[in-house]
Amino acid sequence: MTTTKILLATGDYLEVEATVDEVIKELENAARSSAGTLARLREPDTGELLAVNAAQVITVRPGDE
Repeated sequence: MTTTKILLATGDYLEVEATVDEVIKELENAARSSAGTLARLREPDTGELLAVNAAQVITVRPGDE
């Protein structure tokens, strides 16, 4: 399973189930949409849906495989 780590402005890391390119695309789409649109990603362990505010993302990098 491919994962990606996202660093938020709060200093928290999120790990999501997707490639870096998939995460970037989802974040870009959310940022270009209407105000308040969140990027929808999945947590790798539970499959739980995560909604991320693209404006709060500092870095995106490959996760530990």
